[in-house]
Amino acid sequence: MSRGRIDKRQAILEAAFRTFARDGYGQSCVREIAAEAGVAKPTVYNHLGDKETLFREAMQAAVGRTTADALAALEWLREPDGEVRDALENAGYWLLRSHCCADFQALRWLLHAEAARFPDLLDDFQRNGAERLHEALADRLARLALGGRLNIGDPDRAGEQFLALLTGPMERRSRLATREVPDTELRSLARAATDTFLCAYAAS
Repeated sequence: MSRGRIDKRQAILEAAFRTFARDGYGQSCVREIAAEAGVAKPTVYNHLGDKETLFREAMQAAVGRTTADALAALEWLREPDGEVRDALENAGYWLLRSHCCADFQALRWLLHAEAARFPDLLDDFQRNGAERLHEALADRLARLALGGRLNIGDPDRAGEQFLALLTGPMERRSRLATREVPDTELRSLARAATDTFLCAYAAS
Protein backbone atom coordinates (compact mmCIF):
# COMPACT_ATOMS: atom_id res chain seq x y z
CA MET A 1 0.00 0.00 0.00
CA SER A 2 1.44 3.39 -1.02
CA ARG A 3 2.23 6.12 1.53
CA GLY A 4 -0.45 8.38 0.06
CA ARG A 5 -3.07 5.66 0.26
CA ILE A 6 -2.13 4.89 3.88
CA ASP A 7 -2.34 8.57 4.83
CA LYS A 8 -5.74 8.95 3.15
CA ARG A 9 -7.06 5.84 4.88
CA GLN A 10 -5.82 7.18 8.22
CA ALA A 11 -7.52 10.53 7.59
CA ILE A 12 -10.80 8.75 6.81
CA LEU A 13 -10.59 6.62 9.98
CA GLU A 14 -9.91 9.66 12.17
CA ALA A 15 -12.76 11.58 10.55
CA ALA A 16 -15.05 8.60 10.98
CA PHE A 17 -14.22 8.31 14.67
CA ARG A 18 -14.89 12.02 15.23
CA THR A 19 -18.23 11.71 13.43
CA PHE A 20 -19.32 8.58 15.29
CA ALA A 21 -18.27 10.12 18.60
CA ARG A 22 -20.26 13.28 17.88
CA ASP A 23 -23.42 11.77 16.35
CA GLY A 24 -23.42 8.09 17.34
CA TYR A 25 -23.39 5.16 14.96
CA GLY A 26 -27.06 5.25 14.04
CA GLN A 27 -27.12 8.97 13.16
CA SER A 28 -23.84 9.03 11.22
CA CYS A 29 -23.61 8.52 7.48
CA VAL A 30 -20.78 7.93 5.03
CA ARG A 31 -21.47 11.24 3.27
CA GLU A 32 -20.80 13.20 6.48
CA ILE A 33 -17.66 11.18 7.17
CA ALA A 34 -16.36 11.85 3.67
CA ALA A 35 -16.99 15.58 4.13
CA GLU A 36 -15.22 15.49 7.53
CA ALA A 37 -12.23 13.75 5.92
CA GLY A 38 -12.20 16.10 2.92
CA VAL A 39 -12.62 13.29 0.37
CA ALA A 40 -15.29 12.16 -2.03
CA LYS A 41 -17.86 9.63 -0.81
CA PRO A 42 -16.70 6.93 -3.29
CA THR A 43 -13.19 7.30 -1.85
CA VAL A 44 -14.45 6.18 1.55
CA TYR A 45 -16.08 3.10 0.02
CA ASN A 46 -12.95 2.32 -1.99
CA HIS A 47 -10.77 2.39 1.11
CA LEU A 48 -13.04 0.88 3.75
CA GLY A 49 -16.21 -0.48 2.26
CA ASP A 50 -19.51 -0.05 4.06
CA LYS A 51 -20.46 1.89 7.19
CA GLU A 52 -20.20 -1.13 9.51
CA THR A 53 -16.65 -1.88 8.37
CA LEU A 54 -15.79 1.77 8.71
CA PHE A 55 -17.05 1.81 12.30
CA ARG A 56 -15.13 -1.32 13.23
CA GLU A 57 -11.91 -0.06 11.68
CA ALA A 58 -12.28 3.40 13.24
CA MET A 59 -12.86 1.89 16.68
CA GLN A 60 -9.89 -0.47 16.38
CA ALA A 61 -7.68 2.42 15.29
CA ALA A 62 -8.87 4.43 18.31
CA VAL A 63 -8.03 1.52 20.61
CA GLY A 64 -4.55 1.48 19.10
CA ARG A 65 -4.05 5.23 19.59
CA THR A 66 -5.30 5.38 23.16
CA THR A 67 -3.38 2.26 24.18
CA ALA A 68 -0.18 3.68 22.70
CA ASP A 69 -0.65 6.83 24.80
CA ALA A 70 -1.18 4.78 27.96
CA LEU A 71 1.82 2.54 27.26
CA ALA A 72 3.99 5.62 26.72
CA ALA A 73 3.23 6.65 30.32
CA LEU A 74 4.96 3.49 31.54
CA GLU A 75 8.29 4.66 30.14
CA TRP A 76 8.69 6.49 33.46
CA LEU A 77 9.06 3.05 35.06
CA ARG A 78 11.73 1.78 32.70
CA GLU A 79 14.93 1.76 34.79
CA PRO A 80 14.21 5.02 36.67
CA ASP A 81 17.37 6.91 37.68
CA GLY A 82 15.83 8.68 40.67
CA GLU A 83 13.33 7.73 43.36
CA VAL A 84 10.81 5.03 42.53
CA ARG A 85 8.15 7.23 44.14
CA ASP A 86 8.78 9.95 41.54
CA ALA A 87 8.68 7.42 38.69
CA LEU A 88 5.39 5.93 39.92
CA GLU A 89 3.84 9.35 40.43
CA ASN A 90 4.82 10.52 36.95
CA ALA A 91 3.61 7.29 35.37
CA GLY A 92 0.35 7.61 37.30
CA TYR A 93 -0.13 11.20 36.18
CA TRP A 94 0.35 10.38 32.50
CA LEU A 95 -1.87 7.32 32.78
CA LEU A 96 -4.59 9.57 34.14
CA ARG A 97 -3.99 12.03 31.31
CA SER A 98 -4.46 9.24 28.79
CA HIS A 99 -7.55 8.03 30.66
CA CYS A 100 -9.31 11.39 30.47
CA CYS A 101 -8.32 12.40 26.93
CA ALA A 102 -11.15 13.07 24.47
CA ASP A 103 -10.42 10.03 22.29
CA PHE A 104 -10.50 7.62 25.24
CA GLN A 105 -13.71 9.06 26.62
CA ALA A 106 -15.37 8.92 23.19
CA LEU A 107 -14.16 5.35 22.75
CA ARG A 108 -15.69 4.30 26.07
CA TRP A 109 -18.97 6.00 25.24
CA LEU A 110 -19.21 4.33 21.83
CA LEU A 111 -18.28 0.90 23.23
CA HIS A 112 -21.11 1.13 25.77
CA ALA A 113 -23.60 2.69 23.37
CA GLU A 114 -23.02 0.09 20.64
CA ALA A 115 -22.27 -2.97 22.82
CA ALA A 116 -25.40 -4.81 21.69
CA ARG A 117 -24.68 -4.19 17.99
CA PHE A 118 -20.89 -4.78 18.15
CA PRO A 119 -20.14 -7.00 21.18
CA ASP A 120 -16.84 -8.16 19.68
CA LEU A 121 -15.43 -4.63 19.83
CA LEU A 122 -15.58 -4.67 23.62
CA ASP A 123 -13.55 -7.90 23.54
CA ASP A 124 -11.08 -6.22 21.18
CA PHE A 125 -10.74 -3.25 23.52
CA GLN A 126 -10.17 -5.56 26.48
CA ARG A 127 -7.61 -7.68 24.65
CA ASN A 128 -5.69 -5.00 22.75
CA GLY A 129 -6.18 -2.15 25.21
CA ALA A 130 -6.76 -2.91 28.88
CA GLU A 131 -4.94 -6.25 28.93
CA ARG A 132 -1.92 -4.94 27.03
CA LEU A 133 -1.62 -2.05 29.48
CA HIS A 134 -1.99 -4.32 32.49
CA GLU A 135 0.63 -6.78 31.18
CA ALA A 136 3.10 -3.99 30.41
CA LEU A 137 2.63 -2.42 33.85
CA ALA A 138 3.06 -5.80 35.58
CA ASP A 139 6.27 -6.31 33.61
CA ARG A 140 7.65 -2.92 34.68
CA LEU A 141 6.76 -3.57 38.32
CA ALA A 142 8.33 -7.04 38.19
CA ARG A 143 11.58 -5.56 36.90
CA LEU A 144 11.60 -2.97 39.67
CA ALA A 145 11.00 -5.73 42.22
CA LEU A 146 13.86 -7.82 40.79
CA GLY A 147 16.11 -4.79 41.13
CA GLY A 148 15.16 -4.40 44.79
CA ARG A 149 13.32 -1.13 44.16
CA LEU A 150 9.93 -2.54 45.23
CA ASN A 151 8.79 -5.45 47.40
CA ILE A 152 6.28 -7.24 45.15
CA GLY A 153 5.42 -10.93 45.15
CA ASP A 154 2.66 -10.82 42.52
CA PRO A 155 3.27 -8.16 39.83
CA ASP A 156 -0.06 -8.90 38.10
CA ARG A 157 -2.01 -8.15 41.25
CA ALA A 158 0.13 -5.11 42.07
CA GLY A 159 -0.41 -3.68 38.58
CA GLU A 160 -4.14 -4.21 38.83
CA GLN A 161 -4.17 -2.45 42.19
CA PHE A 162 -2.13 0.52 41.00
CA LEU A 163 -4.47 1.04 38.06
CA ALA A 164 -7.49 0.76 40.38
CA LEU A 165 -6.01 3.36 42.73
CA LEU A 166 -5.79 5.73 39.77
CA THR A 167 -8.99 5.08 37.83
CA GLY A 168 -11.37 4.55 40.77
CA PRO A 169 -11.03 8.10 42.17
CA MET A 170 -10.84 9.43 38.60
CA GLU A 171 -14.32 8.10 37.82
CA ARG A 172 -15.71 9.95 40.83
CA ARG A 173 -13.81 13.18 40.21
CA SER A 174 -14.80 13.25 36.55
CA ARG A 175 -18.41 12.28 37.37
CA LEU A 176 -18.19 9.34 34.96
CA ALA A 177 -16.38 11.43 32.33
CA THR A 178 -18.89 14.29 32.37
CA ARG A 179 -16.56 16.77 34.09
CA GLU A 180 -13.11 17.90 32.99
CA VAL A 181 -10.61 17.24 35.77
CA PRO A 182 -8.02 20.04 36.22
CA ASP A 183 -4.36 19.17 35.89
CA THR A 184 -3.73 19.95 39.56
CA GLU A 185 -6.29 17.30 40.52
CA LEU A 186 -4.65 14.76 38.22
CA ARG A 187 -1.33 15.40 39.95
CA SER A 188 -2.99 15.04 43.34
CA LEU A 189 -4.67 11.76 42.35
CA ALA A 190 -1.39 10.36 41.05
CA ARG A 191 0.38 11.35 44.27
CA ALA A 192 -2.32 9.77 46.46
CA ALA A 193 -2.32 6.56 44.43
CA THR A 194 1.46 6.34 44.68
CA ASP A 195 1.42 6.93 48.45
CA THR A 196 -1.12 4.15 48.99
CA PHE A 197 0.66 1.78 46.60
CA LEU A 198 4.00 2.27 48.36
CA CYS A 199 2.41 1.61 51.74
CA ALA A 200 1.98 -1.94 50.49
CA TYR A 201 4.94 -2.40 48.16
CA ALA A 202 7.81 -0.11 49.16
CA ALA A 203 11.15 -1.87 49.46
CA SER A 204 12.30 -2.39 53.03
